[in-house]
Amino acid sequence: MTGITKTLARYVADLHYADLPEAVPERARHLTIDLIGSIVRAGKEADSTPSLLGMLKRLGMDGPGQSRVFGLTRGYAPATAALLNGALGHSLDFDDTHADSSLHPSAPVVPAAFAAAEISGASGKELITAIVAGYEVCCRLGNALDPTAHYARGFHPTATAGTFGAAAAAGKLLGLDAAGIASAFGVAASQAAGSLQFLVNGAWNKRYQVGAAAMNGLIAAALAKENFIGAAEAIEGKHGLLVGYTDGARPERATADLGQVYETMKIGMKPYPACRYTHAAVDGLLALQREHDLSASDIRAVTIGLHQNGIVLTGAPLDEKRRPRSVVEGQFSMPFAAAVALYKGSFGWDDYALLGNPDVEAIAARIDVQRDERLEGLRHPFGANIAVTTAAGTIERNIPDPSGEPETFPDRAAVEAKFMTLATPVLGNAASSLFSRLEQMESIANISEF
Repeated sequence: MTGITKTLARYVADLHYADLPEAVPERARHLTIDLIGSIVRAGKEADSTPSLLGMLKRLGMDGPGQSRVFGLTRGYAPATAALLNGALGHSLDFDDTHADSSLHPSAPVVPAAFAAAEISGASGKELITAIVAGYEVCCRLGNALDPTAHYARGFHPTATAGTFGAAAAAGKLLGLDAAGIASAFGVAASQAAGSLQFLVNGAWNKRYQVGAAAMNGLIAAALAKENFIGAAEAIEGKHGLLVGYTDGARPERATADLGQVYETMKIGMKPYPACRYTHAAVDGLLALQREHDLSASDIRAVTIGLHQNGIVLTGAPLDEKRRPRSVVEGQFSMPFAAAVALYKGSFGWDDYALLGNPDVEAIAARIDVQRDERLEGLRHPFGANIAVTTAAGTIERNIPDPSGEPETFPDRAAVEAKFMTLATPVLGNAASSLFSRLEQMESIANISEF
């Protein structure tokens, strides 16, 4: 594991917009826009938002500042803005995913990058470059942690690896050299945290810990900018990330083909506001409904096979997963997502109003979720095998990957449609102008003016 920290730090410090293949900035821009749509909607509707804002007021952290939170009408201090944008961006569970690392890159990286760009007066091109650097770092570290082993230890990779990605993006925009980036990683190693314990009671920790990753990454970079000495070998060292946070480290994945293969291009966009492990099954069920003209009443039983990670997050304990009571419980319930899809023929953010609906719960009671070892050992963990039983017999379908993955990444029109669906109920007609301005992000000379 020699030199991983320095290698990634040097990569971040030396990366320039002109180095990026044409498709990479466009992908980063669309992923950024996608996250901002979730931020805007969550600021008004996520059930945890009043608590977040109340905490900031109680602690005197809501004072005016130069950094913006999308959808809110006032400025905040940079660290506070990073926290809020990150937490809100992750609150709907509608933000992007990187299949290989099983994490959500934008929620920690983009908020830290925007706050740092506002501090430094960076251009839109510099912002996009830093976001790509952050994506590359957190996705590669997620790969190296090995998501199955990382989950088995009870860690949430978006919050752990995400802290390093946020530090990379912020450090790039604050003008750190390679030694400074490495020092920021050293501080990030002390702040990387995120527990899966939220699954026990549908707690809001998951949202907060991702916002905290954005904030902590920004703080780590700012400390390094002020010549704070961070721990050396923060990633590969005796007590580093790849030792303390996993029993199955794959260190070679952190730097494999660095600068040649862009993990940014492997990030997918979600079509449904729930854990990514539910999406392939929902895709399959909706397809079977269309193809066979099925209604929910036609279906006697559904069996859904998932990767072990999907069972940990969305399928066990099954009886409890069939009866979620909070939004978080619903976001991590394969039976609920499947039941809503069969009940409505679609699944969107507003469908969490169906929590506790007796018709939906009756469908969920007929849904079994099982670990399917055929889905393990594959490149991506998000596939599903489904079997739908009706009076006419059983229909089976394998869905290797959910929609929205790189091979089926939405085009510009689809990105805009999702953004408008999320942002319009909050911003009204202003949503369209915001989308247009975000599409022209690289032409902005100074992000603080944006």
